[in-house]
Amino acid sequence: MKTGSLRKKIAVIGAGFSGISAAAYAAKSGDELHVFEKHQQPGGRARQFSTKEGYVFDMGPSWYWMPDIIEGFFNDFGCKASDFFTLVSLDPQFEMVFAKEKIAVPQKNDEIRELFEKIEPGAARRYDQFMESARFKYEVGMKEFVTKPCYSWFEFASLKIAGSALKLDLLSDFRKYVSGYFTDSKLKSLMEFPVIFLGASPKDIPALYSLMNYGGYVLGTKYPMGGFYQLILAMKEVAEKQGVTFHFNHQVKRINTNNGKVSSLTIDDEDYEFDTIIASSDYHHTETLIPDALRNYDDEYWKTRTFAPSCLIYYLGIKGKIPHLKHHTLFFENELDEHIDCIYKDKKWPDKPLFYSCCPSKTDSSVAPEGCENLFLLLPLAPGIDDEENVRENYLIKMLDRIEKHTGETDLISRIEYKKSYCVSDFISDYNAYQGNAYGLSNTLSQTAVLKPKIRNKKIKNLFYTGQLTVPGPGVPPSIISGKIVASEVSKLKIK
Repeated sequence: MKTGSLRKKIAVIGAGFSGISAAAYAAKSGDELHVFEKHQQPGGRARQFSTKEGYVFDMGPSWYWMPDIIEGFFNDFGCKASDFFTLVSLDPQFEMVFAKEKIAVPQKNDEIRELFEKIEPGAARRYDQFMESARFKYEVGMKEFVTKPCYSWFEFASLKIAGSALKLDLLSDFRKYVSGYFTDSKLKSLMEFPVIFLGASPKDIPALYSLMNYGGYVLGTKYPMGGFYQLILAMKEVAEKQGVTFHFNHQVKRINTNNGKVSSLTIDDEDYEFDTIIASSDYHHTETLIPDALRNYDDEYWKTRTFAPSCLIYYLGIKGKIPHLKHHTLFFENELDEHIDCIYKDKKWPDKPLFYSCCPSKTDSSVAPEGCENLFLLLPLAPGIDDEENVRENYLIKMLDRIEKHTGETDLISRIEYKKSYCVSDFISDYNAYQGNAYGLSNTLSQTAVLKPKIRNKKIKNLFYTGQLTVPGPGVPPSIISGKIVASEVSKLKIK
């Protein structure tokens, strides 16, 4: 523990995964931590809300993958995830709906192998080879590669990383990599789908990210009973046990500087002095809180970045059950590349969209009234596009039509007793998200590691950044890791 003048008073802006993580780790080292959150609850994009009808909706993340990385956070503080919530394995992990058939991915790896072999003779053996390589990437990538602060490429000169450079497949594109193992289009889609979370086409993502397949399929898809928000509540409790103080309904309006240092924060029109600032708020927005001359990046820089998608989300409370719908379902009846082109090239609403549905009431009776379904629909979109309510509603009807075709249900729209949409403009108003992006920067090769926005301000020595717009990137486990990286760097900062 630090004592006396060596103990820093640190402010964290934002109580999402990276902010809570950074606060917990920094407090563990002995510093005084205060987290300021504009909303009335923690979580950021992973907030949760309840309705008067009895529905409980997770607002964002719903795929509990890489459980060992999440478990590592709790282990670092002498506890386990199971001390806070019950984690169940989903079986099937998810279902993927194609134009003429559907495939359910089972929980057990041996059964996944059998599924692949049934679809394509010889694919079980190639699946083993793919996952063995993915396991290696996962162990090196998630335990070594993504844990660096990324000031310089020299950080990756360790024997383990340097000696693994070729096996990490950083220079191979994911689509060609998958095609080297499988020929059936459905199997290719099954293997390509996880990298969509990284915010780019499979042809623009390094093959390194086959580690996602291992972290998902082999380690399994989990669900925390009570909803994904249980993870946020658990992390907050861990942070509070380290001495972190949370301040909700407090909005940071300005970062005040003096002689190359942050001197104070203006929070709800009052100034508060701090020794160090960790911003887990949107990176671009954070830099609008300081003078232009002190920013790491100007507006032209952000305009040239490739952002992961935004999305249209619907939170629906449905009267009655939907028997043939799984917990996770991916509707892939249309061409992936056509939808991706609408996001990255044409920047328009897709004509033939893909979308995802999550129905947690299949697993957890606490998230919906008895006999009803909690339905979360998500359609990836280009950031920055118009999202009027009538356009949103048109796509809701399209998605419900496809769910009906898949399940055999009829007239679902008449069974909706709760409905809330969430789209580009909501991401901007709630999270100050640049162009309303939902997932940060795409993990393309030109935006990987050292090439991402820096975690430290180059001109203000005591201002740091964490979260999905800096290293290591988008996703829940990477955001938790991002907080840990920044806390480590802050611990090295000497104050006078």
